[in-house]
Amino acid sequence: MLKQLRADIREMIAEQVEYRELLYQMTMRDIRLRYKQTVMGFGWAIFMPLLNTAIFSVIFMRVAPIETGVPYPIFAYCGLLAWNFFAVSLRFSVNSLTSNSSLVTKVYFPREIFPLSSILVCVVDFAVGAIVLIGMMAYYHIHVTPAILFLPVVLFVLFIFTSAISLLLAMGNLFYRDIKYLFEVSITLWMFGTAVLYPAELVTGRVGTLMRLNPMTPIVDAFRTVLLRGELPAPAPFFFATVLSIVLFMGGWLLFHRAEFQFAENI
Repeated sequence: MLKQLRADIREMIAEQVEYRELLYQMTMRDIRLRYKQTVMGFGWAIFMPLLNTAIFSVIFMRVAPIETGVPYPIFAYCGLLAWNFFAVSLRFSVNSLTSNSSLVTKVYFPREIFPLSSILVCVVDFAVGAIVLIGMMAYYHIHVTPAILFLPVVLFVLFIFTSAISLLLAMGNLFYRDIKYLFEVSITLWMFGTAVLYPAELVTGRVGTLMRLNPMTPIVDAFRTVLLRGELPAPAPFFFATVLSIVLFMGGWLLFHRAEFQFAENI
């Protein structure tokens, strides 16, 4: 069994290397399709986080003030930037196989390319949104510290966790089309169960415990801690999120790879 597992992993990695050019082409195709005939283009990557930041800034600064340690608008925008990358990646990934049915049934290549290309498009959106974050940091006089060197690790864990859930959702939606409807409901609940708009420390008791078991909470918190507070994230929660992300990614990728031969007949 272990020997077969190693063989599968080697095959999966080799396929991704062999078809890396196709992944690039699919990503560029998805970028063109997403912003084709739109007036704002990449401006949509900035508009939604800014709109949500404005709405929740009114709520949490005027109606129900909370202490965040930094100005609330940048606190909220930073959390929403990381969360939107995750949520939008999943939203496009869940339909990535079913919306490419002609390619799934007629041409062979690793099907992981579909959800992964959806995520890479969102990486571009994330980079565009990060420009606004940099501007907000300058406006609020938040200085970069050596902790910024840990940012690639945080982004890597965010990418790996997003990829893990994307692979599972894309595959699940192919076999059970109800998944995409359940996803739309659950992703909103998931956001409020993650410390995106408020510090995790404000939530105590059993709800707080469940929130901390949610891997996105330490990931989003680590993203904010490194950038806005100039500190390294809390080691235990972030280590938990990292290990869980890697395990889910490897398990989800392996499950996806072994189920590929059933995709064409269930499209």
